[in-house]
Amino acid sequence: MPAKESSLRPTKKQRELLNFISDFIASHGYSPSYREIMSGLNYNSVATVALHVNSLIKRGHLQKRDRSARSLEVVGDRHLEPLLTNAVTPVEEKWLVEKVEHMCRELERSSTPTRTDLDNLIILIGAMKILGLEGAAQSFSPRINRIRQHFKT
Repeated sequence: MPAKESSLRPTKKQRELLNFISDFIASHGYSPSYREIMSGLNYNSVATVALHVNSLIKRGHLQKRDRSARSLEVVGDRHLEPLLTNAVTPVEEKWLVEKVEHMCRELERSSTPTRTDLDNLIILIGAMKILGLEGAAQSFSPRINRIRQHFKT
């Protein structure tokens, strides 16, 4: 009985592509575009990248979260090992700071911010402190105080 395609191990070339995608995601926080893959692996065309990506999806080694750009995920990614520490990578720190910045901006712009929105923001700031990002959390303190004042008026 032939083995399922999804149980096939990736070829050397496919492993190279999977490692490139995995490393790119780990360092940038999002998946590479087909053009970035083409350039990074010295392929001759985007069609070659698409062929390899589709093959890896069919074999079950890659998946797309949705039909949007930069939505590739490596299945069983070696970067998704169980957490052994609460250390935050620079990519994760950047994402978290940008998320808090976005939430602050939204609350400051809103004419009717909700208590739940403020509570969620405060929880994120607390998470930053727990993760050792005390300086980043502290930098949002003046904005949080101004937002809180808005609730008192």
